[in-house]
Amino acid sequence: MDAAGIAQVVNLDGGWGETLKATVAKFERAYPGRFLMYARVDWTKVNDPSFGAMAAAQLEADVKAGAHGLKIAKTDIGLTRKYPDGRVVPVDDPRFDPIWAKCGELKIPVEIHVGDPAAFFTPLDKNNERYEELQDHPDWLFYPGYPPLETILAQLINVVARHPRTTFIGAHVGCYAENLKWVSEQLDKHPNFFVSIDARISELGRQPYTARRFLIKYQDRVLFGTDTSPDAEAFRIYCQFLESSDEYFDVARSHHYQGRWMVCGMYLPDEVLEKIYYRNAIRLIPGAGIRKRT
Repeated sequence: MDAAGIAQVVNLDGGWGETLKATVAKFERAYPGRFLMYARVDWTKVNDPSFGAMAAAQLEADVKAGAHGLKIAKTDIGLTRKYPDGRVVPVDDPRFDPIWAKCGELKIPVEIHVGDPAAFFTPLDKNNERYEELQDHPDWLFYPGYPPLETILAQLINVVARHPRTTFIGAHVGCYAENLKWVSEQLDKHPNFFVSIDARISELGRQPYTARRFLIKYQDRVLFGTDTSPDAEAFRIYCQFLESSDEYFDVARSHHYQGRWMVCGMYLPDEVLEKIYYRNAIRLIPGAGIRKRT
């Protein structure tokens, strides 16, 4: 972090209960001002009739214990988790409304990841542009037998619309970096919806004109993220992507190998970079930007 000039990192996987407390002690208390922890939800109890209320109460306790936000992963809801009757647990199940409402009440953001690259939802054949990546990670293929990506994203937006007082940050450019038109429409319709760029500069960088216009237009709604452990080289590549006008370069080291294509830099103005790098995070995440001294 020091080598790359990173002041503060958000750890999205703080857990809940005693695990959250231990994670806060390991990172935030050991390195004051350098880390922020997000809580998670114990979705193994999703079949309990009072699950929503229980999860909301646990989240409130976790925030008191030091959590600064809530992380929702693709394996939590919408894609792989199922009810006893075999139905996939949908993102917009009304039983989860107490969780989203509690986040609004506590004024903490929800970083939510419910969909993966569009190619992961298509047949694994010669036409799949992420064939090699899926060979390395066959468990990332969600075809066939899974809900379509468009269905999951529609469920996400249902939740965002139903809870206008809660801040939702759509991970991986709103979970649909391949379709910035769709992401733009959601940002226009829902003022409580934001996006982070983590692990999607490979997608943004191959549509450089559209992506640059998108990042400038929505400069107040985009947050920086990497989706990888702190690594100076990964941070350097992100900076190269956002700040330079370099053409046709490899960004695999920023995350991992994702596709055969190279990308182009965004050469964003300084005022846009400042918002994406840290000002938007300070505005949305409690405790962000506060540097404590030991």
